[in-house]
Amino acid sequence: MLASGSRHRREQLRRLGLAVECIAPDIDECALPGEAPQELALRLAQAKAAAVAARAPGALLIGSDQVAELDGRVHGKPGDARIQAVQLQAASGHEYRFHTALCVLDAASGRRHTHVDLTRCRLRSLDAVAIARYVAAEPAFDCAGGFRVEGRGIALFEGIHSEDPSALIGLPLIALCRMLGEFGVAIP
Repeated sequence: MLASGSRHRREQLRRLGLAVECIAPDIDECALPGEAPQELALRLAQAKAAAVAARAPGALLIGSDQVAELDGRVHGKPGDARIQAVQLQAASGHEYRFHTALCVLDAASGRRHTHVDLTRCRLRSLDAVAIARYVAAEPAFDCAGGFRVEGRGIALFEGIHSEDPSALIGLPLIALCRMLGEFGVAIP
């Protein structure tokens, strides 16, 4: 069971051949005072899994959260074209750090495994025209950082560095496959 309403994460699981039920958790996603981006992502991934576990006591739950960090500040999902353009302008020529956390929780036993992936993304220098063209072509309002790397957003980058390229889409599948195996779920 996926503790998320994210269509991107659901699609990633479908690509693995997993048929999952999705339940969006109802949790507060605000950072705690002084909470580092990596800690925030991990806390939220665990909270999402735990929130859904209360409604599905026998399920194996997958909780995930992603926090985008630019120069020490968290950038959330833009929500609209104006904020998407502002985020892309701020990141132009800079490095985003994406902390993608994963929690797999067995609701029956309480046993859990967690992982946090760090993906570093250096955007190329973008002028206002390029940003406007991208925002018009791919309104990524529901994506942290304001882009879709699996779409046209790949053209915005100089380089992307990660141990797990699927993490940037929203779910670190390499770690997930390993964790599911530890719970007895075989992925080919």
